[in-house]
Amino acid sequence: MTEDDPLAERTLDSKLAYEGVFLRLYRDRVRCPDGHVAVREYLHHPGAVMVIPLFDDGRVILERQYRYPLRRSFIEFPAGKLDAGEDPLLCAQRELREETHHEAAEWIHLGGFHNAIGYCDEKIEVFLARQLRPAAGGTDAGEVIEVFSAPWQELFAWIRAGRVTDVKTIIGAYWLRDFLGC
Repeated sequence: MTEDDPLAERTLDSKLAYEGVFLRLYRDRVRCPDGHVAVREYLHHPGAVMVIPLFDDGRVILERQYRYPLRRSFIEFPAGKLDAGEDPLLCAQRELREETHHEAAEWIHLGGFHNAIGYCDEKIEVFLARQLRPAAGGTDAGEVIEVFSAPWQELFAWIRAGRVTDVKTIIGAYWLRDFLGC
């Protein structure tokens, strides 16, 4: 936010309403550009990465993981939250190794996006990982993941059919297609 943004809201006060294991909920009072005073509630998230692991033959590594808030399993690209002060590339390399038991010789940063701007400050940095090879790894306790591979083009039929609904994976599929020029 810049000082000269005519749409900027000015924070009058900020209160930590809840602090969890890695999320913090804030309740701020702000002055809107029209002078109205409003309340803004939002989650502070440490940030995350997502990895698009691409084999030379066009398959990508995907995961099936149970997501408690929606009480079901989802198909996703490997991803994880940043530890305090962690470099996003190092986090992406760690997550790929831990979750899929692979390493990559080539890493390309495709960009970043904010996935829930109305209520959360989380930013997800997206990396393409190529020249994959098996590596030792181990998931965190309580992180049960089914790892599999599929041709990257198959993702689009799964998205249209509602089999893939995770927003970061949908964005990743389209960014991969764009990167490959298809």
